[in-house]
Amino acid sequence: MSQVEMLEQTVKQLSPGERAAFRSWFIEFDAAEWDRQIEMDSETGKLGRLAQYAIEEHKAGKTQRI
Repeated sequence: MSQVEMLEQTVKQLSPGERAAFRSWFIEFDAAEWDRQIEMDSETGKLGRLAQYAIEEHKAGKTQRI
């Protein structure tokens, strides 16, 4: 059995309250991981081309205030 399958089985056995607590924890954990990845990509220049494209689109008047 894979680790994912073991986690699935464990989560299925949680009470509704435990599942809610786990869900909250996981959402925070996942968001923090996403933020770290974006920051790393930014620091290593992986987002440079995308940022430049966005700036050019804005200068060309192709953006709007939201």
